[in-house]
Amino acid sequence: MKTCVHCLVAGRVQGVFFRATAQEQALSLGLTGWVRNLSDGRVEVVASGPLEAVEAFKRWLRRGPPHAVVTDITCLPVADEGWTTFAVR
Repeated sequence: MKTCVHCLVAGRVQGVFFRATAQEQALSLGLTGWVRNLSDGRVEVVASGPLEAVEAFKRWLRRGPPHAVVTDITCLPVADEGWTTFAVR
């Protein structure tokens, strides 16, 4: 079953290679979508793919790369827009 989520990740998540590492994780899980920094210090992510892979990615987002400190994450289901890769925006 395929699913798509929109997540906002808060904490020390900018300047710690969060986007690049998220892209690596997403691609290794076969996900499509994108990741970008927000001006308020959070990271925004949209990920689409098999339910099990999306759930594994959400677990990774809760901890992030080694120097990140994730304090909050919210994910909501959204419509898949047909991405063909996982991009850093």
